[in-house]
Amino acid sequence: MTSTGSPTRTDIADRDDIRRLVVEFYSRAFQDELLRIVFVDVAKMNIGEHLPVMCDFWGTVLLGERSYRGGAFQPHARLHEQVPLAARHFDRWLDIWTRTVDDLFEGDVASTAKLRAARVAQAFLNRLEQPASTPVCVYRYAGPATGA
Repeated sequence: MTSTGSPTRTDIADRDDIRRLVVEFYSRAFQDELLRIVFVDVAKMNIGEHLPVMCDFWGTVLLGERSYRGGAFQPHARLHEQVPLAARHFDRWLDIWTRTVDDLFEGDVASTAKLRAARVAQAFLNRLEQPASTPVCVYRYAGPATGA
């Protein structure tokens, strides 16, 4: 406790901290009018199934756990087909995430959590706003070049 009586915030250090952050974030997001429509009404998210996946994702991103398997973007692309996700959705998501991190933690990993979330939000928004006809460059390694 600090001299003002509020709990001292520490940095995100382990899986328990990740779970605490993710649980609190979704508690807040599910109460938000804009995000509740997306998460609950449209996606019909089963929080019991979703929380472990998100803990794996953030554990991988922030703690280097390598526990997350899968692609984070595709579920959002499928959701975007049902309800167009716009900048306001990602801005709200990021605002709630940032406030949750700031309310619970402080330190280098907490700062990284906010930075990485901002990058994820921007990358997802950019991909969703990209016209379907825009070519995507995919580099595939074909082995060493041979002489002509």
